[in-house]
Amino acid sequence: MIEPTPSRRVALVTLGCTRNEVDSEELAGRLAADGWALVADPADADVALVNTCGFVESAKKDSIDALLEAADLKDGTHRTRKVVAVGCLAERYGQDLAEQLPEADAVLGFDSYAALSGHLQALLNGAPVPSHVPSDRRRLLPVTPVARPAELTVDAVPGHAAYRALLVDRPWAPLKIASGCDRRCAFCAIPSFRGSFVSRPPAEVLAEARWLAERGVREVLLVSENSTSYGKDLGDIAALERLLPQLAAVDGLERIRVSYLQPAEIRPGLLEAMATTPGVMPYYDISFQHASNPLLRRMRRFGGTDDFLELLARVRAATPTAGVRSNVIVGFPGETEADVGELELFLAMGRLDVVGVFGYSDEEGTEGAGLGGKLSAEVVAERLARVTDLVEQLTAQRAEERVGEEIVVLVEEIDEDGAVIGRAEIQGPDVDGTTRVEGAALGMPSGQVTGMPSSRFAVGDLVSAVVTGSEGVDLVAEAR
Repeated sequence: MIEPTPSRRVALVTLGCTRNEVDSEELAGRLAADGWALVADPADADVALVNTCGFVESAKKDSIDALLEAADLKDGTHRTRKVVAVGCLAERYGQDLAEQLPEADAVLGFDSYAALSGHLQALLNGAPVPSHVPSDRRRLLPVTPVARPAELTVDAVPGHAAYRALLVDRPWAPLKIASGCDRRCAFCAIPSFRGSFVSRPPAEVLAEARWLAERGVREVLLVSENSTSYGKDLGDIAALERLLPQLAAVDGLERIRVSYLQPAEIRPGLLEAMATTPGVMPYYDISFQHASNPLLRRMRRFGGTDDFLELLARVRAATPTAGVRSNVIVGFPGETEADVGELELFLAMGRLDVVGVFGYSDEEGTEGAGLGGKLSAEVVAERLARVTDLVEQLTAQRAEERVGEEIVVLVEEIDEDGAVIGRAEIQGPDVDGTTRVEGAALGMPSGQVTGMPSSRFAVGDLVSAVVTGSEGVDLVAEAR
């Protein structure tokens, strides 16, 4: 590996989802292998690399704000000399973003990642780097694993360290199993800039899982745009249920968590694998989006209240204490009061643990943007507030129902009182609730003058506990 030089420091700022986190760490690994020193603070970097999100309006705004904040550091009092936009917003808007945001020195798309080090060095040398020219990536034929260049596979890089650098010190990590999406939901623009669905070969996923475990990661969160499609481009639609036991057998990994399941694609074999494989968490992140059958068809999706309740019944028949989270959209064009009522009925009957509620907004390039029956902003806001209020009540009730359950908590933090903060099996990272474990303190350690208690546990430990209470969606437990 090339030794870093003082004039090649880079800081990554990551917006958006866990898939973006993995992208940032892969970029960090590439840059470190090319001699760049990774620093945490953009003010200490020669280049601030902002990995943007382009999913919804609020995420776009956050990304632009982050770019402007980084650009403010180019004032002569900080080290920062260049600000570069990458990620979904950069891929989606490219030259248009560059023209509207001159504070960014370059706007680079996904195809620039392999040569990113050279682009950044050119900028530092004063040479211009052309901005990305967007195209509809749905028109690109997917590159199957068989046809991928060898240099892009994990096995071609000894130890894999060159292709990922862990940027956050924590006992869990996202593990990307696929990229892109072949679905054409009327509200979603992701396929247009992420492209067709492409699975990573199982051997590559397992190699990275072992690499993560060697670095102290105890839980991996499998991420993609649609995990239930994993393997279909490999000619094996059952690939995920075969992969799960292999991941669970990796030394050092204690937990495997699957994210983003499409209800229409959840197969009996996958449910069985998730329910019976030791180490796979009883956690079902199911993308329902709505419950009204006619509205879901308008969204270019399948199912409805009866189908979804039947699916949840199958999940809970296999794993009675399973945790279920989902997202729903209100205000889609043509949504009626009857549709909202159907959604509210499903939410009341579904007993979900966590629900993200989003108000619809047009996304350019989607079918939804061209549909009639648009609702006013006031109506969307009213329905958003109404369903959100219902969800908060229902999820708080669901957490209360868990009092008395035995859980195992992955410790992520020890607070100043010596209490353990972490996540039970049913809680995903970042987007779900947490568990506070009481009875974990040892009391005042010998020689400590502050009087603050310490914990008998450490970050990364797995703590057996019993749920004794709840605070909203968060759980309170007692260590056993």
